[in-house]
Amino acid sequence: MTWLWSNLDLVGELSLVHLALSVPAIILSFVVSVPIGWLAHRYRWSRGVLLTLCGLLYAIPSLALLIALPVFTGLGVRSPVNLVVALTLYGIAVIVRTAADAFDAIDRDVRQSATAVGYAAFGRFRAVELPLAGPVLLSGLRVVIVSTVSLATIGAVIGVPSLGSLFTDGFQRGIQAEIATGIVATILLALLLDLLAVLAGRLLMPWTRVGTGRRSSATAPTAPATEEALS
Repeated sequence: MTWLWSNLDLVGELSLVHLALSVPAIILSFVVSVPIGWLAHRYRWSRGVLLTLCGLLYAIPSLALLIALPVFTGLGVRSPVNLVVALTLYGIAVIVRTAADAFDAIDRDVRQSATAVGYAAFGRFRAVELPLAGPVLLSGLRVVIVSTVSLATIGAVIGVPSLGSLFTDGFQRGIQAEIATGIVATILLALLLDLLAVLAGRLLMPWTRVGTGRRSSATAPTAPATEEALS
């Protein structure tokens, strides 16, 4: 505890840097993965190829990827941008399959009903399919949040500051309290972002709260989520 109180400023600074590395990667991986997952669902012939390619990204060792990326980005090995790109690729590998499964789970009758009332392909995706797939997408996003915050610590090995710097510095200097602080801070940061994602999901998908409330009531019937989304 003595080390922690003496280095609170350092821990706070590294936590902010860790956030600056993790949050863009989380957002980018989600934004890129949803269209890829939709394509894998929409065009069945492409599903195997897209899911396999995205899944293979996660098989690339993190250090090898960080060292190889400068060849494609033209930036230095220690550039934070390279780490963000690597984290984004790993996030895509995690969430694409979840996105494809989320769109697959939508009832065919719902899509046909949306088309019958005049929705074009993009309008149906935006107003019907995406909201209905939202809860499953959120679960995938939460996995990406935890994995990204964890993987961001690897940047310290190549000289990119983050909470992982507490691991490397503590190991080199034999300060166990510094290593423990880095571990706890990383876990707390992941939990904080996960909580924010859950709150954002409840705010953006209020119909999920309505459905939960109805299911918990013994007298009120459960309204199908599909009807709420199309109304």
